[in-house]
Amino acid sequence: MGMRITVVGTGHVGLVTCASLAALGHDVVGTDADGEKIAQLERGVSPFYEPGLEELLREGMASGSLRFTSDVSEAVPGAEIVFISVGTPPKADGEANLIAVERVAREVARHATEGTVVVEKSTVPAGTGGRMQRALSQESPHRLEVACNPEFLAEGRAIEDSLRPPRILVGAESERAFAALRRLYAPLIADGSRLIETDIQTAELAKYVCNAFLALKISFVNAVARVCELAGADVVDVAEVMGSDPRIGPSFLAAGLGYGGSCFPKDLQAFERLVQRLGYDFPILGEIARINDECVEATLAKVKDAVWNLEGKRVALLGLAFKPGTDDVRFAPALALARRLLDEGARVVGYDPRAMGNAKAEVPELEMATDAYDAAAGADCAVLCTEWEEFARLDLEKVKASLTAPIVIDGRNLFDPAAMQAAGMTLYPTGRPPVVA
Repeated sequence: MGMRITVVGTGHVGLVTCASLAALGHDVVGTDADGEKIAQLERGVSPFYEPGLEELLREGMASGSLRFTSDVSEAVPGAEIVFISVGTPPKADGEANLIAVERVAREVARHATEGTVVVEKSTVPAGTGGRMQRALSQESPHRLEVACNPEFLAEGRAIEDSLRPPRILVGAESERAFAALRRLYAPLIADGSRLIETDIQTAELAKYVCNAFLALKISFVNAVARVCELAGADVVDVAEVMGSDPRIGPSFLAAGLGYGGSCFPKDLQAFERLVQRLGYDFPILGEIARINDECVEATLAKVKDAVWNLEGKRVALLGLAFKPGTDDVRFAPALALARRLLDEGARVVGYDPRAMGNAKAEVPELEMATDAYDAAAGADCAVLCTEWEEFARLDLEKVKASLTAPIVIDGRNLFDPAAMQAAGMTLYPTGRPPVVA
């Protein structure tokens, strides 16, 4: 028998949570303060692109297991579990802004019934659970349980990660809260997902630590890429050697333009501020971010080397989303590069299979193309920024004919150097020796 679940916040995490829990057989209500977003969802239309999400939404709504409302007072009463999945954007100093979390927690408390488990789904600093418990107690006459259940979803494969997670992390202080979440995730646990139960502070901290460590791997291999360029070595081969060691593993060892998205930059900053507030010196966290910013500057230097002066030059950017499989451009390296090119006087044209609308909203000066060949037309060079699969299938002869000069800067090491050389292209890879036509 399914449980009655409410999810407050229908962003990337909240909406995937809604659709996935409905697919597991639970009765789910998603709610959001944005009335326009709710109206869009009621039509079965997702406000962002995530492979498989819209289909799952429509299946849940058609079966009656999923519905949406903008009225929290309608969504919360009777819910066995309420997930809080609202934004925790960085403050000016990088600390996580928890105003929305507190506001929603208090609103939920005013409508929740006895025994409801209120779950932190948003990424929050250690100690938030205790503050939330106090806020709930101030607003509700009932005993409300608090738990932390961080998400470990990767955009572009969030449905897969949600329905077949390798691990499920639950932090709580009461057996009642643990029991409710065990029941919620019973189908996934039966299918082999590992359940890890901890106290709330440990679960809160573990989410930050995981993201910081993954960002560390990316920045480490990107720093190695700089060394390889100076030494004449190949970072792709170096990463293969590293990844073949089971103690290291191959994931997150692809050198390139660096990480982006809504999680790593924000969570790394928030973790660094938390550590400082706790009184511990952890300087490597600052280095992770510095090396990541350096990736964009290193790519900019390759563009300058390729075309000489940037003023008046036309540069094509292939890919604008921070990664393939999403339309998310938050902290996207491609847009950071676009801004730097524009500052230097270049004309910048971009193409992305999914993210052009969001990119244009972020960088209005960015010109948009209809496809990769249109972006390359008349450009002095092309920069591969996001490794969409369609770019791997480009007709290199057609790309060469479109460009004013046959120059490609590969910010993700997507292109085969031998194939580029055979096509008469000059290739500037990342952390690998250049190929000159």
